[in-house]
Amino acid sequence: MAEIIRINEAGDAPAPETKLPQNIEAEAALLGALMIDNRLVEDVQIRLKPHHFFEPLHGRIYEAILRMSDKNMVANPVTLKPIFEADDAMKEVGGPAYLAQLTGSGAAVIGARDFAAQIYDLALLRALVGVGRDMVESALDTSEEVAPLSQIERAESELYRVAEEGGNEGKVKSFGEASILAVKQAEKALNSGGHLSGVTTGLDGVNTKVGGLHKSDLIILAGRPGMGKTSLATNMAFAAAQRFVRDQEDGIAADKSAGAPVAFFSLEMSADQLATRILAEQSGISSENLRMGKISQQEFRNLARASSELSNLPLYIDDTPGLSIAALRARARRLKRQKGIGFVVVDYLQLLQGTGKGSAGDNRVQEISEISRGLKQLAKELDLPVMALSQLSRAVEQREDKRPQLSDLRESGSIEQDADMVWFVFRPDYYVAAKQPSEDHPDFAAWQEEMSRVYGTAELLVAKQRHGATGKVRMRFDSRITKFSDPIDGDYLPEMRG
Repeated sequence: MAEIIRINEAGDAPAPETKLPQNIEAEAALLGALMIDNRLVEDVQIRLKPHHFFEPLHGRIYEAILRMSDKNMVANPVTLKPIFEADDAMKEVGGPAYLAQLTGSGAAVIGARDFAAQIYDLALLRALVGVGRDMVESALDTSEEVAPLSQIERAESELYRVAEEGGNEGKVKSFGEASILAVKQAEKALNSGGHLSGVTTGLDGVNTKVGGLHKSDLIILAGRPGMGKTSLATNMAFAAAQRFVRDQEDGIAADKSAGAPVAFFSLEMSADQLATRILAEQSGISSENLRMGKISQQEFRNLARASSELSNLPLYIDDTPGLSIAALRARARRLKRQKGIGFVVVDYLQLLQGTGKGSAGDNRVQEISEISRGLKQLAKELDLPVMALSQLSRAVEQREDKRPQLSDLRESGSIEQDADMVWFVFRPDYYVAAKQPSEDHPDFAAWQEEMSRVYGTAELLVAKQRHGATGKVRMRFDSRITKFSDPIDGDYLPEMRG
């Protein structure tokens, strides 16, 4: 390959023009068949699009046939003639009379579906050639900043787009097939001891309320700074990975497990900071003491034991800052292929970048819309739950009741629309602590009483859920080791009202 490139650059031998995969005759035969029998349109239009035709004129004729069929109008050389009388490419092949020529062979009707399949396959091959050429041109061009890893990610994303189109045939399921899938989900919930048809959150109250994290769902976990969004997401990611290991040890098949290998995309915290949180939770040593080395020999032994137990945990942390939504999707696909991940966490949504160049005003709203839509598409593509953490606007702080609402989501329209579930994490003690009066103040005793009542309590507010009722789940939060857990006290049983 290197020798060929040198010869071409020297100008000694021009590179032969590569003929792209195509079959003009098949395109012409298919168009003729569609004009003879418009009913064939129903068979081919789900998969075959105008851009799949190599000859642009054929693509425009096909598009016109689709439009007329959509309006329940007959599409034949006579009805299509007015549309193409001014078409320059049509004039070059003899004018609208070309349409009549296409219908010359009635035998084409028999092979119409085969022609459509071949046209589609050849279009995919041309798309592959295009991706390959772009890869070569980008790799050879050193005039701009050389960034091979970003080029690989872009190429991988483009290849996956081609593969995705190749498998996207929109298969219709009969009610019987759909009901079998529903029964399997119910069976999984039954075998898990009830309430859990998806991936476990590690919290019985939350599992009872939402049934776990379901495949192809986008879950938005939102809260104001200091509420513990990252802690809760980390707790859930760890619980899912740990349950997967335990189920495998018990001989439970991966597809029957209530756990899953997890990909955690941390755009804010480093991998070692996240690992410190998980080790603190498992060893019972405070995160602060771990960071500062304020631990005893016995605590260090507990830490080493916890670290050893977690060494084979299928929890994969990507702490690359400034990821674009396209790069994140490419990395998630790779982890699905290589590690078999079944749950993706993104911390947090507003730190992702879109593909557009704009940065402010309306462009940012459009960018967030692209990101939330991309995350939902990722959940559907890989058939796994995606949890994205999100910031809330400051409107929460202006209200007397600090519990978040859907309208508090930043750039909320698209996020709320794309999400299957929206959760808010709320810790009342955070706000009560902020109102602490001085010890000699008359209200100090009342504040102390309120603080003792709410200290260590937390709520998960299910504000949106496609699968069931909204409502509130009570939890406990140990800020020392950043761990959420089910309440022990009977006063904090999960609230099940919608």
